[in-house]
Amino acid sequence: MPRIRDSGMPSLELWEGFFDAPGILEAMGCDRCADVLEFGCGYGTFAVAAARRVSGTVYALDIDPLMVRATHERAQRARLANLIAAERDFLTLGSGRPAQSVGFAMLFNILHAEQPVALLREAHRVLHPKGRAAVIHWKHTSTPRGPPLEIRPRPEQCREWARQAGFVSARDVELPGTPWHWGVMLERGG
Repeated sequence: MPRIRDSGMPSLELWEGFFDAPGILEAMGCDRCADVLEFGCGYGTFAVAAARRVSGTVYALDIDPLMVRATHERAQRARLANLIAAERDFLTLGSGRPAQSVGFAMLFNILHAEQPVALLREAHRVLHPKGRAAVIHWKHTSTPRGPPLEIRPRPEQCREWARQAGFVSARDVELPGTPWHWGVMLERGG
């Protein structure tokens, strides 16, 4: 199965140190949401934090079975019955979620994929009318991790890709607890 280019994961401890997941989700407006979809859940850093704050189900997708297992085990340890981690090649097969079935989508550190517009189109497809997609990525500067600078997206690229994918608006979001990331909130429109 194809993976996102340059998408290897460091140790859990190192990865978790890069983010204030609850703070980022709060800044991105992931609260009072019904269902949530995460593209590329990794260790479950954001999926678990989202499952603690939403009323619906969090669908956490990853192509790597080790990451899916890690996310599932974290959800079990936290006794979160509203998190479903699944192995899926969403780049090739889509998310597997019905159209307009989720209120919030998370695309975190993933838009360096070879076809970011296709990924954003899939996020747009599964969002309810007026649904939102949250995007974060490594800043275009020296950071302790992240893909090579030549494939890291910039916020302005993300906003243009989102427009091409059908999103009606995009706004920058200041992210707490991480000096290495930028954030953009995308609105699907009605």
